[in-house]
Amino acid sequence: MATRLFVGNLPYSVSEDRLRALFSEAGTVQSLSCPTERGTGRPRGFCFVDMANSDEAERATRMFNGYRIDDRTLRVETASERPPRPSGERRRTSGEGRYRY
Repeated sequence: MATRLFVGNLPYSVSEDRLRALFSEAGTVQSLSCPTERGTGRPRGFCFVDMANSDEAERATRMFNGYRIDDRTLRVETASERPPRPSGERRRTSGEGRYRY
């Protein structure tokens, strides 16, 4: 069963192909997803990498957590599910304030 990794603190210049090649050194990369900003298409600075199994995911975490790419230190950890939003809660728009307390 695939194990999903969160890869954070990515430089905006890194390509999905480069990340796929890098994580392939630790095992089989089943998929790779790098979200982008809706309006600009600019990378958001993180990716999700699905490794073939938990052993390969652990190997990738050991190999690449703290790894440097273009003067950025990667943060690699097992991804966790996003907690569900309470019903009725919605995203704030720019006019409603930036911070959630």
